[in-house]
Amino acid sequence: MNGPRSNGVNGQSHASPKVNGHANGTAASRDHQDTQGSSENESPSTPSRMPRPVHGRKESNPLAPPFIVSAPGKTIVYGEHAVVHGKAAIAAAISLRSYLLCTTLSKSKRTLSLRFPDIGLDHTWHIPDLPWAAFKHPSRRKKYYDLVTSLDQELVDAMQPHIATVSPKAKEQVQQRHQQAASAFLYLFMSLGSESSSSCTYALRSTVPVGVGLGSSASICVCISTALLLQCRALAGPHPDQMSKEAEDQLERINRWAFVGELLIHGNPSGVDNTVATNGHAVLFQRHDYRKPPAVEILRNFPELPLLLIDTCQAKSTAAEVAKVGNLKAAHPAVTGYVFDAIDSITRSAHDIVTGDDPGSEESIAHLGELMSVNHGLLIGLGVSHPRLERLRYLVNESGVGWTKLTGAGGGGCAITLLKPSQPSPSSTHTNGDGTHRSALQELERQLKSEGFAKYETTLGGDGVGVLYPAVINGKEIDQDMFLDVEGREGVEELVGGKRDRDAWTYWRP
Repeated sequence: MNGPRSNGVNGQSHASPKVNGHANGTAASRDHQDTQGSSENESPSTPSRMPRPVHGRKESNPLAPPFIVSAPGKTIVYGEHAVVHGKAAIAAAISLRSYLLCTTLSKSKRTLSLRFPDIGLDHTWHIPDLPWAAFKHPSRRKKYYDLVTSLDQELVDAMQPHIATVSPKAKEQVQQRHQQAASAFLYLFMSLGSESSSSCTYALRSTVPVGVGLGSSASICVCISTALLLQCRALAGPHPDQMSKEAEDQLERINRWAFVGELLIHGNPSGVDNTVATNGHAVLFQRHDYRKPPAVEILRNFPELPLLLIDTCQAKSTAAEVAKVGNLKAAHPAVTGYVFDAIDSITRSAHDIVTGDDPGSEESIAHLGELMSVNHGLLIGLGVSHPRLERLRYLVNESGVGWTKLTGAGGGGCAITLLKPSQPSPSSTHTNGDGTHRSALQELERQLKSEGFAKYETTLGGDGVGVLYPAVINGKEIDQDMFLDVEGREGVEELVGGKRDRDAWTYWRP
């Protein structure tokens, strides 16, 4: 049964919601269960329920094994600021990711815990005490396949007494961050679960820097959405034999609920961040009318490219930079109009390259890099660069390792450097005082560190949401203590990133 297609953002469905099968049955065959949420301790791959034994008592289900869900951050590659004024932009996934470990507890616990040590959040609710009456009301109860584009204020209000208990003694800014994360989680949990949902601890680790425009909240919302949909058995995968259409539909299901989480955190998100975090690769998006969702094209053939993501460690205000460009447009509408048109042409040219016959060739990568440099020059003209960004660009240009532009709002924040595909030539080496040599990239890294820049080596355009089920990698089971105790981004990636066990993680790949 096929349904109408759409642009695939803000939860817009690609197909009828009852298309997708499940590991043991179809979504359509279980619609009557969805008003009650998942059954007890059932996992995404739990076998079909066995017949009751002759003594008439229901057999106790074993605990579901721990599993991990992961989703990437994102960066704007072309088109920032112009996109605010109706032009196109391209955003792509980066290989910095969030990881959510889900550990099912015994039935006697009846608790729901969040343990997010990277932001200092640690909170537990008692499941029967949550406001189920409001969420179960027939006029408000949502199915897992529903399209939700706005929050139900009565449900938000019903949660508030349970959100107010989160980090009550923390500083205001920290408390706000904790309560936003808790709100996003609890709204999704109560929309997709029930009073009989299994007790579970959700532990989060992330390698995506927070608050610098890299989609950290969307990455987390995609992880939460995916985990809860798996636990209520509304997803069937990913698995090697999955049909492309089924994978696409299930990614859309994840995306629409991740957008709901973003609504709790940001109020009026574009839906682009969660779309990139869900699908990976890259998207072309454009919004002509802010009263409507943006038009989005998922660029699944976007090449995976080596990238330096560099944080200037200079605080910035997105609102201030957007207002600056708005004021410039009001004062000089014709001039800024030409600049926006030029940025749009850059984005369209990049789109033509990445949808062409050989987007990963050296020629194509060089063309993409040159477009980044021109894009940055136009952003300078709009007044959204910063001395730290220009110093960074100077260092990269002098090293000859790649092409650099600011990403996001500017005024500080982050820049991205697309690395040249060829290795640095011998002429690019530098002699140190002790007579040894450094490559151009090594010398650049030394200079960045000495001048207070934070550098992340990452990949542009990789996979979207993935699942490690069960939580076993390199032959080792990842338990909660191990996951929470590992130190730093490098430690998290070493533990669960799968670099030495690439077959452990599975992804929806339409």
